[in-house]
Amino acid sequence: MNIYSNISQNKWKTILIMVLFVVFITTILFVFGKATGNVVGYVAIGLILSGVMSIGSYYYSDKIVLATSGAKLIDEKDNPQIYHLVENLCIGDGLPKPKIYMIDDLSPNAFATGRDPSHAVVCLTSGILQKLDKVELEGVIAHELSHVKNYDTRLMGIVAILVGFVALIANLFMNNLWFGNIRENDDRNNSLGTVFLVLGILFAILSPIIATIIQLAISRKREFLADASGALLTRYPEGLASALEKISSDTRPLNSASNATAHLFIVNPFKGKSASVWFSSLFDTHPPIEERIKILRSM
Repeated sequence: MNIYSNISQNKWKTILIMVLFVVFITTILFVFGKATGNVVGYVAIGLILSGVMSIGSYYYSDKIVLATSGAKLIDEKDNPQIYHLVENLCIGDGLPKPKIYMIDDLSPNAFATGRDPSHAVVCLTSGILQKLDKVELEGVIAHELSHVKNYDTRLMGIVAILVGFVALIANLFMNNLWFGNIRENDDRNNSLGTVFLVLGILFAILSPIIATIIQLAISRKREFLADASGALLTRYPEGLASALEKISSDTRPLNSASNATAHLFIVNPFKGKSASVWFSSLFDTHPPIEERIKILRSM
């Protein structure tokens, strides 16, 4: 199987995962509702909260990410080289030129955000400008523009909402349980009610973990796709492969990164996290650098 068939399969697998995620959340709400004797209440609260969170994330997720990262807007006079690199790649790919932001941090890294190509942002650290040459920077920017073109930024925003929603509902259920707000009903007086209560507790404990694993799995798939799309845009896979080698070899963590934003960066911003252990690799925000470089150099 070559990289191009992998790209096609990743698109369909992502859609499948999103559908399963929705089914997963619906199942959780039903179990929590049955356990508390308030199915309608849980579903109603879930729909309202998810609606508010979805709208807020759709319109303001990029601003929140940039604010928490300490990023500053730059224009052509601040860095003509980066400005024209982004501009030329956008012309070549038929994309509107995104806003360009900079994070003052020596750790080399980059990310893209925004709900669609017309509202996109590409953000680079000062460290990546110092460490990479022009061809490598072109590969990194092409990778980030591919996230924008492929609507990965929108997809990851939706997935983040789903993950946060699962955690919120699980926390609400546990609070009701511990503070004795579970409503008595006929189901609680038989074995079926007990089963739903036990299932509710298990789901409250495990569902946020499972949701996070799904989020990271989707993030890893999108990185492979963006690598391939970026290499196709520049027609020079070695530029991105070399950039990934240099970025990953720098052990300085990115101080402004958080668990909520780590999956956005081109390389894990925390650095030094090993993926050699199977369980540990479930929680990696990115696929192994060695594997990404190997695929790029096989193109």
